[in-house]
Amino acid sequence: MTVALTFDDGPDPVWTPRVLAALATAGARATFFVVGARAARHPDVVRAVLAAGHDVQLHCHHHVRHTLLDRAALDADTDRALATLLPLGVRPTRWRVPWGVLGRDTEAVADERGLELVHWSADTEDWDGAPAATQLTRIADALRPGAIVLAHDGVGPGALRDGCAETVALIAPLVAAVRALGLDPGPLPPPPPLSAHEPRTGRSPWALGASFSAWLGAVPGARAC
Repeated sequence: MTVALTFDDGPDPVWTPRVLAALATAGARATFFVVGARAARHPDVVRAVLAAGHDVQLHCHHHVRHTLLDRAALDADTDRALATLLPLGVRPTRWRVPWGVLGRDTEAVADERGLELVHWSADTEDWDGAPAATQLTRIADALRPGAIVLAHDGVGPGALRDGCAETVALIAPLVAAVRALGLDPGPLPPPPPLSAHEPRTGRSPWALGASFSAWLGAVPGARAC
Protein backbone atom coordinates (compact mmCIF):
# COMPACT_ATOMS: atom_id res chain seq x y z
CA MET A 1 0.00 0.00 0.00
CA THR A 2 1.12 3.49 -0.82
CA VAL A 3 1.67 6.61 1.23
CA ALA A 4 1.60 9.41 -1.31
CA LEU A 5 4.31 12.05 -1.08
CA THR A 6 3.05 15.33 -2.54
CA PHE A 7 4.62 18.76 -2.94
CA ASP A 8 2.88 22.06 -3.71
CA ASP A 9 3.90 25.55 -4.84
CA GLY A 10 6.78 24.74 -7.16
CA PRO A 11 8.61 24.71 -9.40
CA ASP A 12 11.29 26.64 -7.55
CA PRO A 13 14.72 26.97 -9.20
CA VAL A 14 16.53 26.53 -5.87
CA TRP A 15 14.38 24.21 -3.79
CA THR A 16 12.73 21.87 -6.29
CA PRO A 17 16.12 20.51 -7.49
CA ARG A 18 17.10 19.92 -3.86
CA VAL A 19 13.85 18.09 -3.20
CA LEU A 20 14.48 16.00 -6.31
CA ALA A 21 17.99 15.17 -5.12
CA ALA A 22 16.72 14.12 -1.69
CA LEU A 23 14.04 11.93 -3.25
CA ALA A 24 16.61 10.34 -5.54
CA THR A 25 18.89 9.58 -2.60
CA ALA A 26 15.96 8.03 -0.73
CA GLY A 27 14.87 6.07 -3.81
CA ALA A 28 11.36 7.52 -3.78
CA ARG A 29 9.09 9.30 -6.22
CA ALA A 30 6.37 11.88 -5.57
CA THR A 31 3.56 13.95 -7.05
CA PHE A 32 4.20 17.67 -7.61
CA PHE A 33 1.23 20.06 -7.82
CA VAL A 34 2.70 22.97 -9.73
CA VAL A 35 1.89 26.66 -10.10
CA GLY A 36 1.49 27.60 -13.76
CA ALA A 37 3.08 31.04 -13.46
CA ARG A 38 6.16 29.49 -11.87
CA ALA A 39 6.27 26.74 -14.48
CA ALA A 40 6.28 29.43 -17.17
CA ARG A 41 9.31 31.06 -15.52
CA HIS A 42 11.12 27.78 -14.81
CA PRO A 43 10.15 25.23 -17.48
CA ASP A 44 13.46 23.39 -17.17
CA VAL A 45 12.66 22.61 -13.54
CA VAL A 46 9.36 21.03 -14.58
CA ARG A 47 11.21 19.00 -17.20
CA ALA A 48 13.67 17.86 -14.53
CA VAL A 49 10.79 16.69 -12.32
CA LEU A 50 9.37 14.67 -15.21
CA ALA A 51 12.77 13.30 -16.24
CA ALA A 52 13.29 11.98 -12.72
CA GLY A 53 10.10 9.92 -13.03
CA HIS A 54 7.82 12.00 -10.85
CA ASP A 55 4.17 12.87 -11.38
CA VAL A 56 3.24 16.49 -12.23
CA GLN A 57 -0.29 17.74 -11.60
CA LEU A 58 -2.17 21.04 -11.37
CA HIS A 59 -2.18 23.47 -8.45
CA CYS A 60 -3.13 26.80 -10.06
CA HIS A 61 -1.76 29.52 -12.29
CA HIS A 62 -1.87 32.22 -9.61
CA HIS A 63 -2.09 31.16 -5.96
CA VAL A 64 -5.49 32.64 -5.09
CA ARG A 65 -8.26 31.16 -2.96
CA HIS A 66 -11.15 29.97 -5.10
CA THR A 67 -13.58 31.70 -2.73
CA LEU A 68 -12.18 35.00 -4.01
CA LEU A 69 -12.70 34.16 -7.71
CA ASP A 70 -15.87 34.31 -9.75
CA ARG A 71 -16.52 31.66 -12.38
CA ALA A 72 -14.90 33.58 -15.24
CA ALA A 73 -11.75 34.25 -13.24
CA LEU A 74 -11.49 30.64 -12.08
CA ASP A 75 -11.96 29.37 -15.64
CA ALA A 76 -9.28 31.75 -16.87
CA ASP A 77 -6.76 30.84 -14.17
CA THR A 78 -7.27 27.12 -14.65
CA ASP A 79 -7.10 27.22 -18.43
CA ARG A 80 -4.00 29.41 -18.39
CA ALA A 81 -2.23 26.93 -16.12
CA LEU A 82 -3.25 23.97 -18.27
CA ALA A 83 -2.10 25.79 -21.42
CA THR A 84 1.24 26.56 -19.78
CA LEU A 85 1.83 22.95 -18.78
CA LEU A 86 0.78 21.35 -22.08
CA PRO A 87 3.93 22.29 -24.08
CA LEU A 88 6.01 20.84 -21.23
CA GLY A 89 4.36 17.46 -21.74
CA VAL A 90 2.07 17.75 -18.71
CA ARG A 91 -1.62 16.89 -19.07
CA PRO A 92 -2.99 17.01 -15.52
CA THR A 93 -5.69 14.64 -14.38
CA ARG A 94 -5.61 15.82 -10.75
CA TRP A 95 -5.99 19.19 -9.11
CA ARG A 96 -5.12 20.36 -5.62
CA VAL A 97 -6.50 23.86 -5.27
CA PRO A 98 -4.72 26.68 -3.38
CA TRP A 99 -4.96 26.18 0.39
CA GLY A 100 -7.24 23.22 -0.30
CA VAL A 101 -10.21 25.59 -0.21
CA LEU A 102 -13.05 24.93 -2.64
CA GLY A 103 -15.09 27.74 -4.10
CA ARG A 104 -18.64 27.61 -5.36
CA ASP A 105 -17.51 26.75 -8.90
CA THR A 106 -14.46 24.57 -8.21
CA GLU A 107 -16.14 21.21 -8.74
CA ALA A 108 -17.86 22.30 -11.94
CA VAL A 109 -14.59 23.62 -13.37
CA ALA A 110 -12.85 20.37 -12.39
CA ASP A 111 -15.56 18.19 -13.94
CA GLU A 112 -15.53 20.11 -17.22
CA ARG A 113 -11.76 19.57 -17.54
CA GLY A 114 -11.64 15.97 -16.34
CA LEU A 115 -9.72 16.84 -13.19
CA GLU A 116 -9.97 14.88 -9.96
CA LEU A 117 -9.83 17.11 -6.89
CA VAL A 118 -7.23 15.98 -4.36
CA HIS A 119 -6.68 17.00 -0.76
CA TRP A 120 -4.30 15.62 1.90
CA SER A 121 -4.50 13.65 5.15
CA ALA A 122 -1.04 14.30 6.67
CA ASP A 123 0.00 17.95 6.79
CA THR A 124 3.65 18.63 7.59
CA GLU A 125 2.82 22.33 7.98
CA ASP A 126 6.32 22.89 6.64
CA TRP A 127 5.35 26.41 5.58
CA ASP A 128 6.03 27.55 9.16
CA GLY A 129 9.73 26.64 8.96
CA ALA A 130 9.66 24.06 11.76
CA PRO A 131 12.56 21.59 11.96
CA ALA A 132 12.22 18.37 9.97
CA ALA A 133 11.91 16.33 13.17
CA THR A 134 8.92 18.43 14.24
CA GLN A 135 7.30 18.03 10.85
CA LEU A 136 7.69 14.26 11.04
CA THR A 137 6.16 14.18 14.52
CA ARG A 138 3.16 16.15 13.24
CA ILE A 139 2.30 13.52 10.65
CA ALA A 140 3.52 10.30 12.30
CA ASP A 141 0.07 9.17 13.46
CA ALA A 142 -1.40 9.81 10.01
CA LEU A 143 1.03 7.56 8.12
CA ARG A 144 -1.22 4.71 7.10
CA PRO A 145 -2.24 3.00 3.83
CA GLY A 146 -3.68 5.57 1.43
CA ALA A 147 -2.36 8.58 3.34
CA ILE A 148 -1.40 11.71 1.42
CA VAL A 149 1.47 13.74 2.85
CA LEU A 150 1.46 17.46 2.08
CA ALA A 151 4.74 19.37 1.84
CA HIS A 152 5.99 22.26 -0.29
CA ASP A 153 8.92 22.60 -2.68
CA GLY A 154 8.28 26.33 -3.05
CA VAL A 155 7.58 29.22 -0.72
CA GLY A 156 3.96 30.22 -1.21
CA PRO A 157 1.80 33.10 0.02
CA GLY A 158 1.50 33.19 3.79
CA ALA A 159 4.59 31.08 4.45
CA LEU A 160 6.59 31.95 7.55
CA ARG A 161 9.90 30.77 6.12
CA ASP A 162 12.22 32.00 3.40
CA GLY A 163 13.28 28.60 2.07
CA CYS A 164 12.51 24.89 2.05
CA ALA A 165 15.63 23.49 3.70
CA GLU A 166 13.69 21.68 6.44
CA THR A 167 11.40 20.12 3.86
CA VAL A 168 14.45 18.78 2.05
CA ALA A 169 15.76 17.46 5.37
CA LEU A 170 12.41 15.78 6.07
CA ILE A 171 12.47 13.54 3.01
CA ALA A 172 14.96 10.89 4.15
CA PRO A 173 13.44 10.28 7.61
CA LEU A 174 9.91 10.44 6.19
CA VAL A 175 10.67 7.82 3.56
CA ALA A 176 12.34 5.66 6.19
CA ALA A 177 9.35 5.99 8.54
CA VAL A 178 6.91 5.00 5.81
CA ARG A 179 8.96 1.96 4.86
CA ALA A 180 9.33 0.96 8.51
CA LEU A 181 5.53 0.62 8.56
CA GLY A 182 5.70 -1.78 5.61
CA LEU A 183 4.27 0.85 3.25
CA ASP A 184 5.53 2.24 -0.04
CA PRO A 185 6.27 5.98 -0.34
CA GLY A 186 5.49 7.25 -3.81
CA PRO A 187 3.31 9.39 -6.05
CA LEU A 188 -0.45 9.27 -5.99
CA PRO A 189 -1.60 5.97 -7.49
CA PRO A 190 -3.35 6.13 -10.86
CA PRO A 191 -7.10 6.72 -10.48
CA PRO A 192 -9.45 3.89 -11.41
CA PRO A 193 -11.02 4.12 -14.87
CA LEU A 194 -14.10 6.30 -15.21
CA SER A 195 -17.36 5.28 -16.79
CA ALA A 196 -18.47 7.30 -19.79
CA HIS A 197 -20.57 9.77 -17.78
CA GLU A 198 -18.87 9.73 -14.41
CA PRO A 199 -17.15 12.90 -13.13
CA ARG A 200 -13.74 12.70 -11.54
CA THR A 201 -14.66 14.66 -8.43
CA GLY A 202 -15.56 12.49 -5.46
CA ARG A 203 -14.22 9.41 -7.28
CA SER A 204 -11.52 8.01 -4.98
CA PRO A 205 -10.13 8.01 -1.44
CA TRP A 206 -7.99 10.96 -2.57
CA ALA A 207 -10.84 13.05 -3.94
CA LEU A 208 -12.63 15.90 -2.25
CA GLY A 209 -16.37 15.60 -1.92
CA ALA A 210 -18.84 18.42 -2.20
CA SER A 211 -18.40 19.62 1.38
CA PHE A 212 -14.83 20.67 2.09
CA SER A 213 -15.65 21.68 5.64
CA ALA A 214 -17.21 18.32 6.44
CA TRP A 215 -14.25 16.48 4.92
CA LEU A 216 -11.78 18.67 6.79
CA GLY A 217 -13.51 18.05 10.08
CA ALA A 218 -13.47 14.29 9.52
CA VAL A 219 -9.72 13.99 8.97
CA PRO A 220 -7.57 14.24 12.08
CA GLY A 221 -4.85 16.85 11.66
CA ALA A 222 -6.13 18.12 8.31
CA ARG A 223 -6.20 21.88 7.80
CA ALA A 224 -6.28 24.40 5.01
CA CYS A 225 -2.97 26.09 4.34
